[in-house]
Order: sequence, then C-alpha cells, then structure tokens
Amino acid sequence: MPQLNPNPWFLIMLVSWMTFSLIIQPKLLSFTSTNPPHTTLKTTTKTTPWTWPWT
Repeated sequence: MPQLNPNPWFLIMLVSWMTFSLIIQPKLLSFTSTNPPHTTLKTTTKTTPWTWPWT
C-alpha cells in the first residue's frame, strides 16, 4: 500500500515544520501589535435589573 510508505512524505513534513519553526515563526513574532493590550484597571458598570411589565 503506497500510502503507508512514509519515505517521501515524512521528509516533506519535517522540512515544512522546520521551515515554519525556524524561519517563518520568528519573523511573525517580531512584528509589534497594532493594538497592544492595555494594563488599565477594569471598571465594572453597575447594572440594574430589568423590570418586566407582566410580572
């Protein structure tokens, strides 16, 4: 069964993962975010319960 022969496909998988891990991923992680998260305190809003007219 040819699909069980890992000879060409295993090398292709390894090369693609190594390319991603060593070349593409550091380039992507070096970009600064355009919308960085803020460390401000979260303000909670006071909500009032809804008064249902039929109860």
